Amino acid sequence: MNTVIHKAATRGNANHGWLNSYHTFSYANYNNPERMNFGLLRVLNDDSVQGGMGFGTHPHDNMEIISIPLEGDLEHKDSMGNTTVIKQGDVQAMSAGTGVTHSEYNKNTHKEVKFLQIWIFPNKKNVTPKYDQISLKDIAKENEFYQILSPNKDDQGVWIHQDAWFHLGQFTKETSETYQIKKKGNGVYAFILEGEATINDQPLSKRDGMGIWNTNGIQIKANPQAMILLMEVPMNR
Repeated sequence: MNTVIHKAATRGNANHGWLNSYHTFSYANYNNPERMNFGLLRVLNDDSVQGGMGFGTHPHDNMEIISIPLEGDLEHKDSMGNTTVIKQGDVQAMSAGTGVTHSEYNKNTHKEVKFLQIWIFPNKKNVTPKYDQISLKDIAKENEFYQILSPNKDDQGVWIHQDAWFHLGQFTKETSETYQIKKKGNGVYAFILEGEATINDQPLSKRDGMGIWNTNGIQIKANPQAMILLMEVPMNR
């Protein structure tokens, strides 16, 4: 088994006033050769956007892009004709494929929107762009992990063009769980959104990240009020 730990305070930070972004992996002006990615997980940005501000229309191609709002409302528009708002309790997935443009703005003028921006390399290039968005309201479970993303469009959660599975756990009491790897050769990157947890005997706090690979499963002990995102991804293209 191999592990890597990224403590919250070691992340790259870019504060543009309207945007305060923490980068777990190299992104934009944050360039750390030792933190380029975790397997096919390329970007994990922890973004806070001031009221009424946002990302103007810009292009992407051949990338799977996942947005998970943590607070507030994020307005999305894209060249596929989608105009929608994603908010806490939603998950958005966009396959950029042959090329797409989109914008993301804070819907509200009086409070921040906070969200995770996640990029994963696809297993197919130049696919037709697609958009997927769901509310977690009907699938959320308390004190256990539940699936929010997979490679299968008929499975629970959003789906992307990659052998990746995301699970989210919100814990109100101390809970111990075992997560089993879905596909041989994959690794898991755990990101502590709130509270504290212990993964394979490693204590972790809010916004700490830990990657684990060359194993069949991981042991997780969540403290009360912890919120944890598990991102299982292939380790090699």
